[in-house]
Amino acid sequence: MIKETVAQARIRMGKALEDFRHELAGLRTGRASTALLENIRVDYYGTPTPLNQVATLGVPEPTMLTVQPWDASLLGAIDKAIRSSDLGLNPMNDGKVLRVPVPALTEERRKELVKHLHKVLENHRTAVRNIRRDSNDEMKKLFKDKKISEDDEKRGLEDMQKLTDEFIGKIEAQGTAKEKEIIELH
Repeated sequence: MIKETVAQARIRMGKALEDFRHELAGLRTGRASTALLENIRVDYYGTPTPLNQVATLGVPEPTMLTVQPWDASLLGAIDKAIRSSDLGLNPMNDGKVLRVPVPALTEERRKELVKHLHKVLENHRTAVRNIRRDSNDEMKKLFKDKKISEDDEKRGLEDMQKLTDEFIGKIEAQGTAKEKEIIELH
């Protein structure tokens, strides 16, 4: 029963880690990456649709992104969606393709991104801790209902703490690497 609880917690913590990686991919670092545009939604016949489902995204050079819609009538909507995002990007429309220059980050913008990164990092740390709390509560309930022994409960709680430390360590390591990437001047 305890192994099952710990295994479930590992799966949930893995999802939290994966979500953190996904959020990091969308943070700008001064280099062009199609991941920057991943969270942008375009109004496609009244439905907010992910940009990569209505256009081909490309990185022809380190400071340029290209967006080629499959339906040319979407150029205006895509342009508007990119401009209204908080990424600070200004696409250029040539009638067929949007060219999106990725400007170098200013010192002020870097500080804002690092602040945002810390917020995202703390949210995911909290998510992992909440998973630990839920699992610990489950183990305490099993002990209270006399389904496991006190030693099993203690061992289970220790395993949960080790698992929590492992995942928080992974999240922090990735956060630190991303912060270094944001701060570095290119």
